[in-house]
This record gives sequence, C-alpha cells and structure tokens, in this order.
Amino acid sequence: MFFDELMPILRELSQQPLAFMGGFVSGVLRLDLNDDPVRSWLGQQTGTSPASSTTNESHNGKSGPQSISID
Repeated sequence: MFFDELMPILRELSQQPLAFMGGFVSGVLRLDLNDDPVRSWLGQQTGTSPASSTTNESHNGKSGPQSISID
C-alpha cells in the first residue's frame, strides 16, 4: 500500500539521481529558480543564456504603478 505510493518517487530517483536530488534540495531550501544567482548558475550548467527579466521593463512606455477606473 504505502510502497505503491512511493514507486513514482523511487523510479525518478533511480533514473536521474542528480536531477532529483537537486530538485529536492531546492525545494527544501525554498530556492526560486528565477532568482539571479540560481538562474545564472543554471544557465551556465545547461549552456544556455538566462532569459531576461521582464520586471524592469516599462509597460506601454510608462513606468511605475498604473491607475485604473472601475465603472
């Protein structure tokens, strides 16, 4: 019973142990993969450049909070 519920986890652990443990540790430490140190490190490991952050881009040519009106 309990062993049947653990089978998918054990299967992933046996197929890709390094990736599984990396995901497990990042979950335990509550690391956000979009934060700069982790994102740049992942980019170096995979050989790809990290995507640019959209938080610094302006919206419709305006920066700062936007006001809306609700009728």
